[in-house]
Amino acid sequence: MTTAKPTRRDIVLQRAYEDPGARDGYRVLVDHFWPRGRSKEVLRLDEWAKDIAPSAELIHWYGHVPERWPEFQRRYLAELATAPHQQRLRELLAAAGRRRITLVYGARTPTQNQAVVVREALLAL
Repeated sequence: MTTAKPTRRDIVLQRAYEDPGARDGYRVLVDHFWPRGRSKEVLRLDEWAKDIAPSAELIHWYGHVPERWPEFQRRYLAELATAPHQQRLRELLAAAGRRRITLVYGARTPTQNQAVVVREALLAL
């Protein structure tokens, strides 16, 4: 990744149950909970950013009900817009440096998970 504003190519998403790749760059787990059955060695993470994961209340409310996805996105983006979260997102970008960022998530759906929202928040910085 360059020092300029990141693009979608710079920030990719990967399910925790897929094998890491050589081009993953800086791998960050963005889940509140550790993925079941996956070891640290298998995931090969650079960090576990559970402090930017959705709040427990939001996770409970959402319950992976597809109809709630638009509202989940809105609420989660609002959480990520707070000053502490914004600072943490900037720290994540700085830690990655010039490398690609791979946001790792455990959810089953590739289009409706917290990594999708975290990527949007990172791109908006």
